[in-house]
Amino acid sequence: MKILFIISTDVGETVYNALRLANVGLKKGDEISVFMLGRGVLFESCGSEEFDVMEQINKFEGDFYV
Repeated sequence: MKILFIISTDVGETVYNALRLANVGLKKGDEISVFMLGRGVLFESCGSEEFDVMEQINKFEGDFYV
């Protein structure tokens, strides 16, 4: 299945959970793309110790657009 995630927020918990779900889809064999839009382009600075956004970004092996 082809799935596109559009992330348009810089809320760390939301970005983290969207990327976790995207990574699960990849593991299950889905074709996943992530598109960062608006405030979503600030993903590098929106994480925290509890919600490690960059860890999820580094795990992601699908198409990633900013």
